Amino acid sequence: MSTKELKEAINQMRKEKNALILAHYYQTSDLQDIADYVGDSLALAQWAAKTTADIIVICGVHFMGETAKILCPYKKVLVPDMNAGCSLADSCPAEDFTLFVNQHPDYTVISYVNTTAAVKAVTDVVVTSTNARQIVESFPKDAKLIFGPDRNLGNYINSITGRNMLLWDGACHVHEQFSLEKILELKKIYPEAEVITHPECKKPIIHISDFVGSTSALIKHAVKSEKKQFIVVTESGVIHEMRKECPDKEFIPAPPDDSTCACNECNFMRLNTMDKLYNCLKNESPEIIVDERIQKKAIIPIQRMLDISAKLGL
Repeated sequence: MSTKELKEAINQMRKEKNALILAHYYQTSDLQDIADYVGDSLALAQWAAKTTADIIVICGVHFMGETAKILCPYKKVLVPDMNAGCSLADSCPAEDFTLFVNQHPDYTVISYVNTTAAVKAVTDVVVTSTNARQIVESFPKDAKLIFGPDRNLGNYINSITGRNMLLWDGACHVHEQFSLEKILELKKIYPEAEVITHPECKKPIIHISDFVGSTSALIKHAVKSEKKQFIVVTESGVIHEMRKECPDKEFIPAPPDDSTCACNECNFMRLNTMDKLYNCLKNESPEIIVDERIQKKAIIPIQRMLDISAKLGL
């Protein structure tokens, strides 16, 4: 099937089955272009929560599909590839995290959205990189808080809020792999470029950055900035949207430690393809299933996040 025929078939099935296709910014450009909406984790959750579609297809990773299913338990939620996991979610096994939480019974638990449904079920409020600071600051200054699973994001939020949250020791393999040395080398080649960085990166890279923000915040900053060149320190899929929004600007992907790579891609995100999206819609599988008991617990902290975000205008 040609690319054109593939797109036509996907569009036809989308209409016939009343399906909504959501894609994360870290997906390949063809998946972003065919999606109904493209966004970060917060936006995907917000769109899933309010859709009237019968089927939701999440072009992203497994926890994003789980989040949509938790919010929409009576809708069919599909993912193109069930193996599209998340190293950050994997770094926080539910049994271990539950034990950690139980060892600190007087703490409020804040969990990053990049976690399994089972972890969300023992969480008080979920956050994304877009709203983490605002939600943390909604608690009293002396509140005892657990933040998991990303230690880099947690450290960053602690540093800008003056908090001392207790952090789970997890990390995203993509953002852990960025090379400070190579970013500084790029800065010499592009001295006028702004270094814009996701807060899941390590502290030394945060310190040399001109702007730090969530995926959507990085895009908004690039649009507003008077600069014409940007060294982008996050998963390189986001550059597709940046180039669409700012065709007159140059975006240079920051490289990982592996010297053979010029950019940093999430191998899990890249498991999704147009062919798999087609088969997913055609067969209505793989389907995300969340245990009803876990779903009822996990929806509470997710809904709290959406309510707080709506109040803050996020």
